Amino acid sequence: MSSPETNVVGKLLQEKPTAAKIYGLDPMFAPASVAVLGASERPGTVGRAVLENLLSGKFQGKVYAVNAKHPEVLGRKTYASIRDVPGPVDLVIVATPAATVPQLIGDCVDAGVKAAIVISAGFRERGAAGAALEAQIQEQLRRGSMRLMGPNCLGIMNSAIGLNATFVKEAAKPGNVAFLSQSGALQVAILDWSDREQVGFSAIVSTGSMLDVDWGDLIYYFGDDPHTKSILIYMESVGDARSFLSAAREVALSKPIIVIKAGRSEAASRAAASHTGALTGSDEVLEAAFRRSGVLRVHNIADLFYMAEVLSRQPRPRGPRLTILTNAGGPAVLATDALVASGGELAELSPESVHSLDEFLPSHWSHGNPIDVLADTDSERFARALDIASKDPNSDGLLVILAPQAMADPLEVAESMKPYAKGVKPLLASWMGGHSVTAGEAALNAAGIPTFRYPDAAARAFTYMWRYTCNLRALYETPALTDQSEVGNASRLQVAQIIQNARSQGRTLLTELESKHLLSLYGIPTVETRAAATEDEATTIASEIGFPVVLKVLSETITHKTDVGGVKLNLQDEAAVRSAYRDIQSSVAEKVGPDQFSGVTVQPMVKLDGYELILGSSLDPQFGPVILFGSGGQLVEVYGDHALALPPLNTTLAQRMMEQTKIYTALRGVRGRKPVNLAALEGLLVRFSQLVLEQRWIAEIDINPLLASPKRLIALDARIVLHAPGVTPEQLPKAAIRPYPLRYVSNWTMKDGNVVTIRPIRPEDEPLMVKFHETLSDRSVYLRYFSSLSLSRRVAHERLLRICFGDYDREMVLVAEHTDAATGDRRIFGVGRMTKLHVGNEAEVAALVSDQYQKQGLGFELLRRIVDIARDEKLALASAEMLPDNYGMQAVFRRLGFRIVADEDLTSLRAYLDL
Repeated sequence: MSSPETNVVGKLLQEKPTAAKIYGLDPMFAPASVAVLGASERPGTVGRAVLENLLSGKFQGKVYAVNAKHPEVLGRKTYASIRDVPGPVDLVIVATPAATVPQLIGDCVDAGVKAAIVISAGFRERGAAGAALEAQIQEQLRRGSMRLMGPNCLGIMNSAIGLNATFVKEAAKPGNVAFLSQSGALQVAILDWSDREQVGFSAIVSTGSMLDVDWGDLIYYFGDDPHTKSILIYMESVGDARSFLSAAREVALSKPIIVIKAGRSEAASRAAASHTGALTGSDEVLEAAFRRSGVLRVHNIADLFYMAEVLSRQPRPRGPRLTILTNAGGPAVLATDALVASGGELAELSPESVHSLDEFLPSHWSHGNPIDVLADTDSERFARALDIASKDPNSDGLLVILAPQAMADPLEVAESMKPYAKGVKPLLASWMGGHSVTAGEAALNAAGIPTFRYPDAAARAFTYMWRYTCNLRALYETPALTDQSEVGNASRLQVAQIIQNARSQGRTLLTELESKHLLSLYGIPTVETRAAATEDEATTIASEIGFPVVLKVLSETITHKTDVGGVKLNLQDEAAVRSAYRDIQSSVAEKVGPDQFSGVTVQPMVKLDGYELILGSSLDPQFGPVILFGSGGQLVEVYGDHALALPPLNTTLAQRMMEQTKIYTALRGVRGRKPVNLAALEGLLVRFSQLVLEQRWIAEIDINPLLASPKRLIALDARIVLHAPGVTPEQLPKAAIRPYPLRYVSNWTMKDGNVVTIRPIRPEDEPLMVKFHETLSDRSVYLRYFSSLSLSRRVAHERLLRICFGDYDREMVLVAEHTDAATGDRRIFGVGRMTKLHVGNEAEVAALVSDQYQKQGLGFELLRRIVDIARDEKLALASAEMLPDNYGMQAVFRRLGFRIVADEDLTSLRAYLDL
């Protein structure tokens, strides 16, 4: 059988069902025929501009004009409707009034048109009436499989085929950057700028309201496009968050995705919403989403294009440390300020580098970083300093700043940099000045060394490169698997029962006792807490626990206990407990009413011998559940020291989340204090993220404070809020990243009696996958991968991460895991895989079993479950490819109901199953 990773070892599909093709975006971006609905002779109209662009450009496909009122437009025969066009139409461009669009789209669906671009405005941005028109368009789209861009968009350009399907006269110059934008006006301005700056594009896409085609569709498409090396996005709203993140996480591995997001401030957010008619979520949450998906975010348009150039020309830095080499002190200081302000660091020169520089530089050189070789340096001295700086082991990148001086020739210095252009560290240059440095800049650009007019922009670019490295590294570092990260089914059921009991009473707030019990079931340690309904009961419990104690109001409605005088600390004896009980009862009665008082909770007074943290979750309107971690205590809002992340977390992601906070420095140990158990804290965050995703009736959680010390982690207080009683299961928010599919976990017994757990793969399984591949014979490898793929290639991290770190929305990999009862050793016996294709409602499936455990029914069982999952995912077709002499897999597929046909060249077989 072939591998779904066709870019590594597999063979591309030689035949795809027709239904799959018309779901893709090829008919939109590479049409063989285009029809303009609303084509017009009238000057200044969109219909005329679009038709003129199609006819006057380099597009070689057929172009049809559709206009019911005129027999001819621009000398071309017209057709009254799309139904009258004599040939098949791949793409229609609609430039008619909004009210006419739903019917026209319906006509296109009936005529078998594969794609549409609706340039017309007047939809949701105009209010309820416009939104109703969009709903009508969607109804028409659901009748077929036509894809639609827009409405309210500029159109698209594809430089590779000379397609200008916009109303903008000047077409984009050919290049390797796909620029996707929700603002058509911005795109027009960028096109004008790019003509002056000689910047080229593989494609220009104006998305409009994204009624159908969304960010995920476009990212997948240009991720596969051989003409595109970078994807640039101007974004006003995310739209389908799960679609965007799923696509970005996959494509960011092979191509940079660089985003500038409007709406960072509240005022800008309102403007973006009014412009697109879409929700704009918290900017801080969006930042967390970009980090999680490997997307690089920039904050101005110039950096958007700078970073596309830099990332396509230079390697990413391995760390944040930059070395600056200059012949001018002032510009180097500006670069240093920009570097530090954006999150980078100045590299500390090694003693060896300082000594080498001392040997030929004047005695009054800077003796540090930035390396100021002084204004009177010549080209040779510059070159020697460059050689030393590039080899410094403490540096992760190099920025060379040259100001035109009498001694150093800008072109000669540029030529001396060429040998370092293809090194392992990024090399950037800032040739400051005008005509005198033009030749040097040209030489640098020709060598693949990005140049910047100003050194602060270059320093920011380096920090952006480091940030991009961090995003990818955090996403695909193999996390540790700890026993602490496992939560049992029995615990999940108990938690569900606690929540159901509260909901059955019409409550949205769990009591403190319920909240702490719930947390403890997910392995989050909580302080001993007991309820007392009377003053006498409180004193008895306090004596059993041991003084000093804490009393807190017990209530099913009070959210913030301190606001109603509901907390009394450090109670040393029974008299203090009695007095505190009465004070709490009286204060609650006075401030919110006596019926809100249900007694008190009693807990030991825990000495705050560590750090007070906060751990919580809330809901974002676009991304669903979001996790917060940071400095806790009563002044949590004042400190503002926190980080956000999207669940689910693993240990690596938990660590990266903590690293974003200032308190993390203290947690690692500072000023003689011992560090807290960071591994335990990571495990706690992982289990908390499981809780947030698995218990969907929970709307908010606050653990504040979570006390962290070298000896323990313990939740001292907790608040859990449920969704309102009127919320239905269908209305519960969906996580932006699909959580681990527990429903597909179960045990199965092989023919030889071995019991395996068949479950979806996890990032933590990478070491087990390495051992699994070590058990495969050359014959098994050849039958699976169509070649003798070496073990080193099969177990390379870059390859396994595409399997172990997959997105459960896009791909489902099942492993059969066996645990040795005597030794506890875990092994993977077999792997089944289902990968959804980027186009078409279908998936490729595959299975591979360790030689020792073949012919035990495991391959059949893995594929049977994979097929069931494909049906659960509402897919229409499952397919597989195998060699003609792979008789065992042919038999398995036939048992599962697949039909097997030979490819035209007879070198492989295809198996198909209609689902």
